[in-house]
Amino acid sequence: MKYYSLKNYIYKKLLMDLQFQIQQLTRQNILEAVKGYSLSQLNEIPPKFNNNLAWNIAHVMATQQLLLYGLSDLPMQLEPDFIAKYRKGSRPEKDIDQLEWDYIIDMYPKTILQAKEDYRNGIFSQFKSYTTSYGMTLTSIEESITFNNVHEGLHFGSVLAIRKLV
Repeated sequence: MKYYSLKNYIYKKLLMDLQFQIQQLTRQNILEAVKGYSLSQLNEIPPKFNNNLAWNIAHVMATQQLLLYGLSDLPMQLEPDFIAKYRKGSRPEKDIDQLEWDYIIDMYPKTILQAKEDYRNGIFSQFKSYTTSYGMTLTSIEESITFNNVHEGLHFGSVLAIRKLV
């Protein structure tokens, strides 16, 4: 490997490690923001909002799966029904129960760790270009991982706003 190629490889690896670290910290902050909230509070939709705390938290997991695995034509780590329930354009149809909340909490860190491992193992070899509702066209897995962090940050903001109202 040429020096320049090795330098680019190391830079890319460090940059992507940082992206996964950002995602992990964002999710930790989201969970910390709702720590101690009851299921009733997690399910409450405040006036002028279309969703609740639980939906926002589950939505970032579903979106991460779609942006990384879906756009790479790979099997997702979450069940198709879960993805459909929390994907873009969805909204809470009914309250989540303790079993579903426990599943969300269990899978929250696992989906990041698996994506990081899968990225390091090079399984994201294909990628379908996609233009987000944000107006960003994603053309690579690296762009998708980076954009996913922006998306999760937006929903962290929603969580912070909603938690003050429930």
